[in-house]
Amino acid sequence: MTLTPLDSELSPELKQHRGYSRVFQPGHLTFGFIAPLESYPDGPAPTMENHAALARKVDEADFSAIWLRDVPFYDPNFGDVGQILDPMVYAGFLAGITHQITIGTAGIVLPLRDPLIVAKQAVSIDQLLGGRFILGLATGDRPIEYPAFGIDFDTRAARFRDALALIRAATEQRWAKHSTQFYGELNGTIDLIPKPVGARIPTIVIGQSGQSLEWIGENTDGILSYISNPALLAQVIERWRTACGVNGYKPYGYGTLFELDRNPNQPVQPGRVLRAGRNALIELWKRQQDLGVGHVALHFKPQRRDALEVIEELGEYVLPHFPSRISPVHQPDVE
Repeated sequence: MTLTPLDSELSPELKQHRGYSRVFQPGHLTFGFIAPLESYPDGPAPTMENHAALARKVDEADFSAIWLRDVPFYDPNFGDVGQILDPMVYAGFLAGITHQITIGTAGIVLPLRDPLIVAKQAVSIDQLLGGRFILGLATGDRPIEYPAFGIDFDTRAARFRDALALIRAATEQRWAKHSTQFYGELNGTIDLIPKPVGARIPTIVIGQSGQSLEWIGENTDGILSYISNPALLAQVIERWRTACGVNGYKPYGYGTLFELDRNPNQPVQPGRVLRAGRNALIELWKRQQDLGVGHVALHFKPQRRDALEVIEELGEYVLPHFPSRISPVHQPDVE
């Protein structure tokens, strides 16, 4: 399956969005990293050593995004605490040390958070980043966290829809009027400030968050999913394109655990971790680009090699096969 002229255009507001258009370029595959930018194969937590230097490194290269996870508690059954730091706080820190890369969340566990606080945080980060922020949202995959917040796990999908509608009303409208089922009401007497740098903050769904593909295609700006069976990727993207229907082009991307083999000719190994040498990955990703994959977010956790070494190899040998098309208006900041 290849993109057709009818489904290969971003909407005008997203085409002008600095962060979104860096990550999602119809017909082109881009690459980002799921924080932390280090390997920690033998335990639940990274060291976070040199995290600022590594963030600057990927910012200076042609990678498109750094994605931040929302893991408030350590769940031994889950065994991974992501970048440890709260994603919204960490995004504010990254705003101060990066200049061109998109910062996104992958994703905020929306049913566990007050949506108006998320809205305030999101537009604040967007302002600090100069329009380089993408709000990725999820319902979470750790049911054990819900009782700590006093939230009913079984209502998470409905809460997600309710909260997203409230966030969009508060951030996209002046003096918004909006009522909700699970949250409060905006009655037009107060106005959330600031507003986004652009027309709005792009929102994407991480995983599927209990929603139908049709709902996601109609109400959000794309999906960053997971691949349980790479052989079914063509069918998955076909279903996604069909679900988007009259809503036009909406990007499909995926996140994956990743290990780059030192042997550049090492074939792709079967399993839940994407393991291969760079040459096999180049060929794999070229095929996936032809299928319509728009973005791949790589997660270093199982990596045995030094993260900087892997970043440099990908930048030197892989990225030249997937050149980004960035408008001159979206060039890096100049200090």
